[in-house]
Amino acid sequence: MRSEEDCGRWINQLAHQIKRRMDARLAGMGVTGVQGRVLHYIMDKCKEGPVFQRDVEQAFTLRRSTATGILQLLEKNGLIRRESVPSDARLKSLVPTEKAGGIHLGMRECIRETEALLTRGVDPDELRVFLQVAKQMSKNLGS
Repeated sequence: MRSEEDCGRWINQLAHQIKRRMDARLAGMGVTGVQGRVLHYIMDKCKEGPVFQRDVEQAFTLRRSTATGILQLLEKNGLIRRESVPSDARLKSLVPTEKAGGIHLGMRECIRETEALLTRGVDPDELRVFLQVAKQMSKNLGS
C-alpha cells in the first residue's frame, strides 16, 4: 500500500491538524484543545446528571493517568471542582465552575468553526459514509 493510501497516516495527519488549530484558537483562553474538549463534554453532560472521571476516560478513550492529568489541570485553573457524591464518598463528580462558562462558549464556537472548515466541500452523503467508516475503524481497533 502506498503512503497516500494509508488510512492511519491520513487519520493521524487530520488529528494533528485539528489539534494544532484548536490549541492555537484556545490558547488565549488558557486551555489546550484537549482540555477544552473535555471541559465542553463535562459542561454538556452535567446537565444530564453527575459526570465522573471514568465517563471522561470512556468518552475520549483515555487512560486513567491521562484523564487524571487533564482533570487536575482543569481543577488547578479553577474550571472544575470535584465534589463528593452522597451515596459513595469514594466517588467525586466533576462540576464546572462559573469561570468555565466563558470558555465553554468559546469552545463551542471553536468546535463549530473547525467542523465547518473540516467538512467544507464534502457532500453530506460522503460525510455520512466517512463517519460510518470511522466508527467501524474505531470498533475494529477495540475502543
